[in-house]
Amino acid sequence: MPSVGVKFQSALFKLMFKRHMLSLGGATAAATKHDGNGVVSSSSWSSSAAAATTPANASFVDGVATKDINIDPLLALSLRIFLPQSALPNHTRAVFLGKVVDKQFDSEDNNSREDNNNNNNNFGDWIHEDELQILDSTSRRRSRSGTTTTTTTGYRGYTPSNSITNHKKLPIMVQFHGGAFVSGSKDSAANDIFCRRMAKACNVIVVAVGYRLAPEYKCPSAYEDGFEALNWLAKQANLAECSKSSTHVPAGFMRKGSDSYKELVDSFGNFALEPWIAAHGDVTRTIVLGVSSGGNIADHVTRMAIRAGSSLEPVKVVAQVLMYPFFLGKLPTHSEMKLANTYFFDKASCLLAWKHFLPSTEFELDHPAADPLISGREPPLKQMPPTLTVVAELDWMKDRAIAYSEALRKAGIDATVLEYKDAVHEFATLDVLVKSRQAESCAEDMAIWVKKHVSDKGTEFSY
Repeated sequence: MPSVGVKFQSALFKLMFKRHMLSLGGATAAATKHDGNGVVSSSSWSSSAAAATTPANASFVDGVATKDINIDPLLALSLRIFLPQSALPNHTRAVFLGKVVDKQFDSEDNNSREDNNNNNNNFGDWIHEDELQILDSTSRRRSRSGTTTTTTTGYRGYTPSNSITNHKKLPIMVQFHGGAFVSGSKDSAANDIFCRRMAKACNVIVVAVGYRLAPEYKCPSAYEDGFEALNWLAKQANLAECSKSSTHVPAGFMRKGSDSYKELVDSFGNFALEPWIAAHGDVTRTIVLGVSSGGNIADHVTRMAIRAGSSLEPVKVVAQVLMYPFFLGKLPTHSEMKLANTYFFDKASCLLAWKHFLPSTEFELDHPAADPLISGREPPLKQMPPTLTVVAELDWMKDRAIAYSEALRKAGIDATVLEYKDAVHEFATLDVLVKSRQAESCAEDMAIWVKKHVSDKGTEFSY
């Protein structure tokens, strides 16, 4: 059973969440606060820990650098990119936790590089000068006396070297946060911790989507935002490929204003080339991951990607991970009856969330958005990618998620279920639980499964 502390946190959370649901019942666009990053809040909810956010930091802090990208100003659709330090080439191994090794650059002494390597052999290979900008706000300047001084410059964060070729390519993990469709954000403190953990454990670039929230934005807005994120990745990959072959720009980057750039703008829209994705992302190995309501969104976005077919090339969804997905149905399951009043997210509050998400004229428990097993859904289950489903023993939604996984297996899909004993809904991602040992163990287990399905051909993988 959960600890006394978890039970207390659950009671407090349920009280605040229910108040939030009821307050949204009379909310209008004028009364609802929307910050442009996928956060909707009311006075009763904004004071909670759920509203805490973490700013992006393009330096490698704890092995991961982050940046925010606004990909659609009209929809206020933004992404947060989590780049693990493992994406860097070997010659930048000395960069650690946003710090730089204080080496001397003496071009007049042919032995200086060898001497410095010997003197700093604990830091790995030599750092190229054009990679120093991946740090924070420091730069090196050599004085006339031959010594090295440190001066402060404007913050730049990590920028790949000029060529976007010959960089280590990592799979892309597109992540959708939880929050019952009505709360949460891509940059919440808990989501930031979780995405950093997944980026390092799975050795992937995580792209967290700040999708629009209900009740201001009803279904299918969140699904459309998720698909738009995949579409953006496809355009980034195509822009990067065209940029490599462009004759207008040295070192592989396309200059704004050039004829080739204008042609691409006409073809792809006003998309700027994102260097982290261009240099390090492999969109042909894309994983879609969703947490709670984000798990529901992930499943729908995967289906949309399959239906889109070649129009999303070169993006290919090779796997999806559904963490305690937010599913519902008219015929109640055993867990929905037995655990209806369980910890954190009880059934009554979640039904209110569904009423906020679905258009009032379409609300029903067997709505195609809610029930993954409803007949007639497209595409057929046999076209779905390998699917990992994470469920919690004390979650009232677990049985329907397990039933969906069983249906996928019957259709011939690799569909694994990981069930965690004494765990509650969002046990690995909620702000008060995300730092627990159980949450860390879940990330490690998911990483094993993910690596199996995104490993390059010919690359040995072992458990």
